[in-house]
Amino acid sequence: MHRANISKQKSMIVVGAGVAGLAAAVRLAEAGISVSILEARERIGGRVYTERARGLTAPVEYGAEFIHGKPRQIWDLLTQNEVKVSEVEGDPWCVSPTRLAPCDFFSEADRILEAMEDSSPDESFLSFLERRFPTPSQDAPLKEAKKHAIGYVSGFNAADPALVGVHWLVQESLAEEKIEGDRAFRAENGYADLLNIFSRKITNLKIPLQLNTVVEVIHWSKETVEVKARTKQGISNFSGSAVLITVPLGVLKEHGTIRFTPPLPSAKLQAMDKLEMGKVIRIVLQFRERFWEKIRSAGKRTLADMSFLFSDDELIPTWWTTNPEKHPLITGWAPFRAAEQLSGQNISFVRRKAVDTLARLLAVDSGELGNLLVDAYCHDWQSDPFSRGAYSYGKVGCDGAQQALGEPLNNTLFFAGEATDVTGHNGTVHGAIASGERAAREILQTRAVL
Repeated sequence: MHRANISKQKSMIVVGAGVAGLAAAVRLAEAGISVSILEARERIGGRVYTERARGLTAPVEYGAEFIHGKPRQIWDLLTQNEVKVSEVEGDPWCVSPTRLAPCDFFSEADRILEAMEDSSPDESFLSFLERRFPTPSQDAPLKEAKKHAIGYVSGFNAADPALVGVHWLVQESLAEEKIEGDRAFRAENGYADLLNIFSRKITNLKIPLQLNTVVEVIHWSKETVEVKARTKQGISNFSGSAVLITVPLGVLKEHGTIRFTPPLPSAKLQAMDKLEMGKVIRIVLQFRERFWEKIRSAGKRTLADMSFLFSDDELIPTWWTTNPEKHPLITGWAPFRAAEQLSGQNISFVRRKAVDTLARLLAVDSGELGNLLVDAYCHDWQSDPFSRGAYSYGKVGCDGAQQALGEPLNNTLFFAGEATDVTGHNGTVHGAIASGERAAREILQTRAVL
């Protein structure tokens, strides 16, 4: 059994090399704290995962893609490193049973979403809709608006509308307003640009990073921690004065994945129970050409500037292009129930369903579309043992759960990750970075008084 001893004077072990762990490790190392990172995967980034499309310069995102608004946690890094960023542009199109046309439902759905408030007792989004917007059988427009509002909540948040809490949705909406969250951007090389910045910092600061290191047991007592991990060489033990845990909520909730001795207190477990991991399957289809540019709607407009395509499809309801960049890529987004149907299936099955769905929505022959297909890219985050879901959301009654989940224990166990963000940005890359920065501040404050 191999033992890696880390100085216990001011040493820290960071579990997880997602952006929360990377941000925290960099901040701690810059402050003079001895820190090392243990990562289960063979790469850094966690649920941020970028590759190149075959034969193209275009990035393909398996996980996070959009920069939502202008959060300083991302923009400061990209600006300082002169990374080119483009805003998403183009026309949103909608597919109904009778036509393909520019979308016109946003104002009605927004009216429903804006009616949510967090001063009343919390309730699920579906309960809110039933109470606040009862639908008479003859009110077809309201029924349609409610359907679109449900689609937005389940799609954008990957959440079960019967579980997600209105209070959490309101806090998320308020947080988005502060950073222009209704705008979306992409870095030139996708989120790889952000990971490259962190990677350079890790290298320059000489922070030890061990990949393919799966943490299984964390023994902790006041100001002392022992971490048992499985590596390709066998079992290794790591010692330090404290540990920062940044693994996704789904991994923390998965019984036995990481065993804590002594067990985590009930307050932690209760906080986890009030939060849930959203489900999403996303698939990027690469074609020989941007075939949709030749498609015309009933109004004779082409889809050349299409940004998003929305539908009521039960399997893959939402699609988007790379606009304003003109790459022959289109991404399908299957959240919640749709993800449950696709999760666990092989890539051939998902690819076939995606091509068939897109062909049906755009009224083109699926065989012809299949002949145009170059490649398909997909990652099943639900089945991934190191994520167990897409990203977190708050259930009914989750007020304070993120703070409780992120609360340090005995100056020894610290917690970060998007599920612990207390600013309303759960489920985002900038929320994850913010949580890492917050955890680093807590650790530095603790070390200052030791």
